[in-house]
Amino acid sequence: MIKEINLDGVYFPPLVGYLLGTAVVWYIIRYLLDASGFYRFVWHPPLFNTALYVILLSVFVGATL
Repeated sequence: MIKEINLDGVYFPPLVGYLLGTAVVWYIIRYLLDASGFYRFVWHPPLFNTALYVILLSVFVGATL
């Protein structure tokens, strides 16, 4: 687990780094799913995207522990 993130004397909690790292992966996966037409089979895309982000965040945090 990482400690605080220091940007010019401003300390951020590690969750901010996890959120940003997950967002990059999430946007790439979203783009690939949209390009492949996967969202035609999804009942509620915003709910699916939120669940996908939460799952990716938990995997990302769990992998860094």
